[in-house]
Amino acid sequence: MTRSSTTFEIAPRGPFSLRAAAQFGFGGALGAPAFDGAMRLAFAVDGFAGHAGVLLRERSDGTIDGEVQGGCDVTAVRDQVARILSLDHDGEAWAQVGERDPVIGRLQREHPGVRPVLFHSPYEAAAWSIISARRPATQAVGVRRRLSEELGATFDVGGVEMAAFPLPGRLLDAEPGPGLPEEKVARLHGVARAAIDGALDPEWLRALEPDAALAQLLMLRGIGPFYAALILVRSSGVADVATAEPRLMESAAHEYGLGKPPDGDAFLQLAEHWRPFRTWAMVLLRVAAGDARRR
Repeated sequence: MTRSSTTFEIAPRGPFSLRAAAQFGFGGALGAPAFDGAMRLAFAVDGFAGHAGVLLRERSDGTIDGEVQGGCDVTAVRDQVARILSLDHDGEAWAQVGERDPVIGRLQREHPGVRPVLFHSPYEAAAWSIISARRPATQAVGVRRRLSEELGATFDVGGVEMAAFPLPGRLLDAEPGPGLPEEKVARLHGVARAAIDGALDPEWLRALEPDAALAQLLMLRGIGPFYAALILVRSSGVADVATAEPRLMESAAHEYGLGKPPDGDAFLQLAEHWRPFRTWAMVLLRVAAGDARRR
């Protein structure tokens, strides 16, 4: 286990809740332990120089304190954590979207401090897309955990053992096993090679026009339009990309009292009101839909 540690802090701009982030159940929080006042992460650091385990706590003034294990550059880890928790954007500007759109405003009040929680990186999102395709989520989490324990790095993060996903070079050593047939291994190897070549760099993907970024992601073996959009929207840190998904359109119909789900064009027209945070608004609609299903 890696023991060296250092610290950082992030002062959120605008509303943010660490508890809400830890309970998000997606992306960086996927398969993580229950919130006990701290959020725990373990991941491959951008650039793939190594891994990091991170313990996050929230001060009374809203500042996020991070304790880092793993020996990687603390600034790089801090910047990646900020992206994972969507703290690299101005939350005050996001609040202004709710002032313009009463429905989004109501959802912001009902879910205070909620921001998208992202996958640790496009690399890990692409790997998850391969692992989870046509598999129950519990089985996919188990396969990801096994790969992380066998080929990744393990940290004691605030008294909880957490395994970080393998670096791309080590993922190339993955072999077929339970829940991971030969074709999925070949696809994971393709993800690893793409990451090594820089084709899954988050800054590069964000700099591209969305259609160009999606075209690049569709070149990955086993990645279709749905997963290409997931990788771009749920891992790169983009805040203003709109996708017309059936569940989102159903949630929009319910929240806006439309009677029936809008078609794709009508939904994208509705989403124009959410600029420059269309992605965040869509995530908020997903959160609201999840709450409605649990009632």
